[in-house]
Amino acid sequence: MAADLLLTPQQARRIAVRAQLLSAHRPADALETIRHLGFLQVDLTNVVAQHPDLALWSRLGEAYDPGDLEELVGDGALVEHRAHLLPGEDIALHRADMDLWPGEPPLKEWQEDLRDWVAANDACRREILALLRAEGPTAARDLPDTCEVPWRSTGWTDNKNVMKLLECLESRGEVAVATREGRERRWDLASRVHPGDPAVPVAEAHRTLASRRLRALGIARPRALEAWDERHPVRDTGLGARVEGVRGTWRVDPDRLADLDAFEGRTAVLSPLDRLVFDRKRMEDLFAFDYQLEMYKPAATRRWGYWAMPVLDGDELVGKVDATADRDGGVLIVDAVHEDGDWSRSRRARVDAEVDALAAWLGLEVARA
Repeated sequence: MAADLLLTPQQARRIAVRAQLLSAHRPADALETIRHLGFLQVDLTNVVAQHPDLALWSRLGEAYDPGDLEELVGDGALVEHRAHLLPGEDIALHRADMDLWPGEPPLKEWQEDLRDWVAANDACRREILALLRAEGPTAARDLPDTCEVPWRSTGWTDNKNVMKLLECLESRGEVAVATREGRERRWDLASRVHPGDPAVPVAEAHRTLASRRLRALGIARPRALEAWDERHPVRDTGLGARVEGVRGTWRVDPDRLADLDAFEGRTAVLSPLDRLVFDRKRMEDLFAFDYQLEMYKPAATRRWGYWAMPVLDGDELVGKVDATADRDGGVLIVDAVHEDGDWSRSRRARVDAEVDALAAWLGLEVARA
C-alpha cells in the first residue's frame, strides 16, 4: 500500500481554495460552475443576497447576473431537489436513491417511522398526486390535508402534514418543485419536472457522487457527513494524505496537486453557507478559522453579526464582514469588519475593494460604520 502524501497546511488550503474555484483564475460560466461544485444549497435569507447568488458572485465576480440563475432554473438546466439546485442531468444519479427511499436496508428506526407514516397517509398521498396531475404546479397551501395520522416532531414541522408529506414524496421522486414564487414553492409531478434519463445503478451513482464530492472539495476526510449533502464517503477515491500538524487522514483529488507553489489567490467575501466553510470542523482543521453563523443566536451573544460573511484572502480565511443590504436606502451598510490577527494595510485595502465590488454588483453604495 502506497504511503500517504504529506501536505503542509498551506498546500492543503490551496488545494481546497482551488477546488472551490476561489483562486485568482475565475470561472466564466454559471452552469459550468454549478456542475463543478455539484450543487447550490437553496437558502432564501436575503440580508445581503441569497446564498446561491452570493456563492456564484464570489466565484464569477461582476460577470454574474442573478437573472442567469433564474434562466437556468426556468429552462430546466437546473432542477431543485431537496433544497438544492442540481444540474438537470444529475437527477439520474439520485434516481436510484429515490427508488430506495427511505434508504438502503437495513433501515434505521427513524427511516422505518418515516416509511410507516407515509404509508398510513397513502390516501392523502394519492389525492395530492391526482390534484397535481390535473392542475399542474400548485402551492402546498392549496393542496388537501386529509392525513389520517398527523406529523409530529419536536420542532417547527409539528402538524405541518402536507409540507412534510410533499418533502417525503420529493425524496421518493414522485413530486418536485416546479417553480418558486417568492419564498413559496409550487409543486408538480416529478415526471413533468425531472429529465427522463434512466436511473444510474445505485453503486455506480454513489461512486460518481463521491468522486464529484472530492473534486469539488479538493481535500476531505474519508467519511461521509450526515448533514447537508455530503452523504457519500470518499475513502475509495483520490489519494490518501496527511496534513502536517493535523490529526487523522484525508483524501485528496490528484488533479489539484500540480503547481501548488504557483498558486495565485485573490480576496473573496463569502456567503456564511459557502461550501469552503460549511463543514466547520474541516474549516477549523485546515484554516484554523474561528467562525459560526450567528443568525440563530440572541443578538446580545453574537460576536460577529447576524449574517457575518467570512473573508478569504489568498489561501487564508482572515476575518468577517458584518453587512446588511438596505435596498430601499440604496446602501450596503457595513456595520463591522472583524480582522483576525494583524492585517496589513494592503490586506485591508483588498478587503475594502472587495466590499466595494459587492456593493456595486448589488447596485448599492457602501455606507461604512
